Parts: sequence; C-alpha cells; structure tokens
Amino acid sequence: MFSKSKINEPGPKAEDTAAKPAVSDAPRSTEFKPTAPKAKPPASVLSSDLHITGNIKTTGDIQVEGTIEGDIRAHLLTVGESATIKGEIIADDVVINGRIVGRVRGLKVRLTATARVEGDIIHKTIAIESGAHFEGSVQRADDPLSTGKKAAAPAAAAADQHTAG
Repeated sequence: MFSKSKINEPGPKAEDTAAKPAVSDAPRSTEFKPTAPKAKPPASVLSSDLHITGNIKTTGDIQVEGTIEGDIRAHLLTVGESATIKGEIIADDVVINGRIVGRVRGLKVRLTATARVEGDIIHKTIAIESGAHFEGSVQRADDPLSTGKKAAAPAAAAADQHTAG
C-alpha cells in the first residue's frame, strides 16, 4: 500500500552516464540537418573576346559580351553592347543592348537604345526604347517560352475566325 519514494534516492552518478555512449537507431549519414538556403550565384559573364559556336542552356543568369552562334536558354539574359548572337533566345527576362539575329522568346523583353534586333520577338511584356533598331514581327503570348505548335495554334484559329466572318 505504501511505497518508498524515489525523490530522496541518489540518482546515477555523472560517471555512469558519461560511460554509456548515446545510441542512435538511425545511421549518422542520413540524419536531417537543416541548412540555410543558398544565395543565388552571380551571372555568368561571357567576355567580349569569347566566340562560342553551339547552344547554351542554364537555369541561371548570363551576361553576353562576345559572339555566340547558337541558341541560348536562360533565366535572365543580358546582351551587352558589343555582343552579337545569331540564334534563338529563350529566357524569362531578356535585356538587349547589342545585336541579335534570330527569334527572341521571353516573358519580359527589353530593347535598349543601343539594341539591334533582326528577327521575331514573342513576349508577354515588351519595352522598346527610343533609338533601338528592330526588324521583324512582335507577337504577344501568354506563354512565350513554349516552343511547341500549341502556342501557334490558337493564334492561327483566331486568324481563321477573323477571315471567316
């Protein structure tokens, strides 16, 4: 009926607890260690003395100052004043200060006063500064980054409706 209380009993000595190593059921290599989010890396810069023949693809940012003959796909593409790109550009954000010969696809496209573009621009939003040289067509699209024929099909259907009526 009555039991002896353990409050006044001495606990295990510090030596006893230090002698026994802590045992973990999970291997150490799979333990979760939260890490701080990584900082966004700086843009890759392709200098003015660089000439590339071939396609470039990245999820990051690129600043081109040299010459590229090929297609570029990036998150943010900045074309420097001394740069020349011959090929298709697909990027979320495109800032053109130099020369482009080819199609440009971007959510946000900006042609500065020093831009020279020969080709079509497919965009969601566009800005063309006074002094920019542009030869080609401009087409707005809700998803300009898709390169499939699905994006062109609604435009063609809309054109058919206008000519049929």
